[in-house]
Amino acid sequence: MYTSIAIIGSGPTGIYTLKGLIDCEQPLAITVFESERDPGKGTPYHPDLNDRAMLSNIASIELPPIRESLVDWLRRQGAADLSRLDVERESINEREFYPRIVLGEFLQAQFDGLVEEGRARGHSIEVKASHRVTDIELRPHDIKLVARHADATFDYSFDHVVMATGHDWPETTEIKPGYFLSPWPAPDLKRIPPCRVGILGTSLSGIDALVTVATAHGTFLLDDSGQLRYHSLPSTEALTFTMMSRKGVLPEADFYFDVPYRPLRFCTDAAVDTLIDTRKDYLLDEVFDLFRRELVSCDPDYAESIGLGMLAVDTIAPAYFRAREEADPFAWAARNLAEAELNKSRRRTVEWRYAILRMHEVVAKAIPHLNDRDLQRFHKYFKSVFVDDYATVPHESIRRLLALHQAGKLKIVALGDEGDIDNDHVERGAVVAFDGRRLEFDAFIDATGQHSLSARDIPFPTLLSQGVVRKATTRKAELSEDGAEEHVETGGVELDDTFRPVFEDNLSNRLYCGAIAFLLHKLPFVQGITSARDIGVKIAEAIIDDETKLGALSAA
Repeated sequence: MYTSIAIIGSGPTGIYTLKGLIDCEQPLAITVFESERDPGKGTPYHPDLNDRAMLSNIASIELPPIRESLVDWLRRQGAADLSRLDVERESINEREFYPRIVLGEFLQAQFDGLVEEGRARGHSIEVKASHRVTDIELRPHDIKLVARHADATFDYSFDHVVMATGHDWPETTEIKPGYFLSPWPAPDLKRIPPCRVGILGTSLSGIDALVTVATAHGTFLLDDSGQLRYHSLPSTEALTFTMMSRKGVLPEADFYFDVPYRPLRFCTDAAVDTLIDTRKDYLLDEVFDLFRRELVSCDPDYAESIGLGMLAVDTIAPAYFRAREEADPFAWAARNLAEAELNKSRRRTVEWRYAILRMHEVVAKAIPHLNDRDLQRFHKYFKSVFVDDYATVPHESIRRLLALHQAGKLKIVALGDEGDIDNDHVERGAVVAFDGRRLEFDAFIDATGQHSLSARDIPFPTLLSQGVVRKATTRKAELSEDGAEEHVETGGVELDDTFRPVFEDNLSNRLYCGAIAFLLHKLPFVQGITSARDIGVKIAEAIIDDETKLGALSAA
């Protein structure tokens, strides 16, 4: 009898989990549930949810191969398919960025190939499209799922269940007239008329929202000198955009770096592991010291320019962002884009940027081991440096921003820490108040991205009522009066090293939470396809290891 496994979601995490599972020598019965009608594309890359102008922020060279690389898959496509995807054959290369829907097509092709390959290896694989899992119940010897398809509801039972539900976007984005809780589904933004549009967030999500609305009322074209320009359609003079964030800075352009990563000298996995084992009360500051030593070693001129030797966890971010905050955002963007394009053509790496990029994955190992005080310090002061460094955007995104600004359509505003957004006392859109100013918008889009969810946000009522999924706990910085170590709930979901909820009830412990939104509290850098690969690999290995042990016990 086959071991039965359910994978809820067929996006990147589900795909990489499936890839790992079909390597199991023991035949498995795998069922993939997908709420959309066409499995394998994933919410961030689905054509129904994204505009054709929305770009992915991962180049092919960084994309972990599934059955083949993105570039190899694109080169296999015929002329008609490349035309449909708006990809020029001569522009295909491993450093290129492609629209989100192109990644969706690639992922679906890889998913279909994995299903076929898995069946050829002797696994039973069933794909249930348009099936939304509505409930999960842990039982002593199995896990019950309830799924809705069309107007009917069906019950299932499995030995293992993988929550690979990925991003958590609202089903309805326009929650009030002119107020959009998310840029997705993007087609909803196309209905925004030419008016004053406010966008909260200046990251790629904000740029995607901006470009989606802009291309509904105009087009981007190259002029005779090769510069990108924005041309408005007639009668769209009222269309203007204001992008807002706390700092009022734009993301930087993607920079050239070596793949695979060059090794680090000081901020290494081994060094951080040693600190985790030995420096509980000073872990964050000791990790920062490794960060500082690595940055000085890689790029001493940059370290000196920001006064790194005098900085600490609590002061690194202001020094890192200072020059950009003091500059005009579009002038900075133009200079940075020119630098990034030149470096790419010369295959030159800016060492301080590359050092921070490599260190973010190493520093991330320490986050689950921080005490409550240092976890808060990390999120408040240190995290933004890494996020800004790895969340660079395609060069084309910067060109579009500059084109809209040159057309008189786009402004950037820094809200500071006291900005207030009011959508309750206006008929449409929102009013933003900050620093004694008041901006009115006929349409307003919150494009701040995926937010961290906690145990109370679990969308499965029976699982929630069972109380086995709890908020993550973190060690208190101070000992109790009797000197004992205490833990406090701080958010997210309490999971073990294989992403299983931690509990003591006499119920199946074979539920795996690979849903990104519930992991961000303790794993703040897990967003993206590379993280989906890491999660999927670890979950698949845990399932196969569990089944191998059970098989050995049965044989004995």
